[in-house]
Amino acid sequence: MLNITDKIIKYKLMKSIKYLVLVVAILFAIPMVFSQGCEDPGEGDGINIFGYIQPQYEYAMLGENGAFTKDVDESGFYFKRARLGVLGNIPYDFSYYFMMEFSPERGMGINDAFVTYNRYSFANLSAGLFKAPFSAEQIQGCHKLYTINRSKVVNELAGPIRDTGLMLSGAIDSLAGFGNKNLISYKLALLNGEGRNVLDADNRKAFVARLAINPIKYLSIGGSYKFGKTPGETSDLDDNTSSRLGFDATVKYKEFIVTGEYITGSDVGSYTTGGGCSGEPLETHEGSLDRNGYYVTALYKTPWNLEPVFKYETYDSNIDMDGDIQSTMTFGINYFFNEWTRLQINYNYNFEETFSAEIPNDGIMIQLQAIIK
Repeated sequence: MLNITDKIIKYKLMKSIKYLVLVVAILFAIPMVFSQGCEDPGEGDGINIFGYIQPQYEYAMLGENGAFTKDVDESGFYFKRARLGVLGNIPYDFSYYFMMEFSPERGMGINDAFVTYNRYSFANLSAGLFKAPFSAEQIQGCHKLYTINRSKVVNELAGPIRDTGLMLSGAIDSLAGFGNKNLISYKLALLNGEGRNVLDADNRKAFVARLAINPIKYLSIGGSYKFGKTPGETSDLDDNTSSRLGFDATVKYKEFIVTGEYITGSDVGSYTTGGGCSGEPLETHEGSLDRNGYYVTALYKTPWNLEPVFKYETYDSNIDMDGDIQSTMTFGINYFFNEWTRLQINYNYNFEETFSAEIPNDGIMIQLQAIIK
């Protein structure tokens, strides 16, 4: 456990990193329109309709030793996501993005709603409800994920996945001698820190920053940082701090992709669980906690519209405790009927670092996606 002196040193170090990321990102802010949503509003004025539905079947193997025991295992059909919205440009210098969630499993309501002022190409300012710019996998559109589920470490440490506030973003479009687009891009956000449409009653706020670099054509490298205050019942509010740091890299060569990300988080006074794309609600707990995890995904798009996918991920829910590491291997296949319709089949092999027998909790998921546009 950290003493008071260690906490103060750690707090000052994190503040220094925050300002360093801020300065670096602003220095590299050079022209390019950069969208905050899962889709770009495109060229011209007018309304563009966009959405997607993801009906899904899931079989959870909960029987003894993972056997298909009908009186124990669970299965069913449901909607992973069902979303519909409008986006477009407004004369002059503005764009808008509005998306509704209609899936009962995820809760109906406003999913995204923000306006962007983009007159100056070196910096776009967005206001409203949008994805927090932390983690490469989190900001990837739900309809573009390589596997059906996001990683456990992203759901637990990158969330809340959506928040309300202000965001400044920009990018370099190209650089002489490199020839690659989006050489450097950044996002800076000041958010309530409470999740989707939740008012920051105690003036905690959260600062989130992301910087991505594409040094060569086939490689992209990114870093994410978040710092804020968390609520607490028994602790002094000023001592309740939450910090996140993430690093990611992606290699794309022709139809072959390998991507990975490492995230670490430290919470003092209180900590949260859930709030990510898994559908689990954001919950606050008393106590201090250090957590980390990573994932690596590899896939290849064949000439027959088949895309085999393998993903390995691991998450340590308490670094100071033994036997609590959760890992998953996902074996998947994606089939593209066309550019709007995709079938995903995933088998999740889950295993835990415990001192007893392995917990039977593997699962099979099948998802059909249709894009509306």
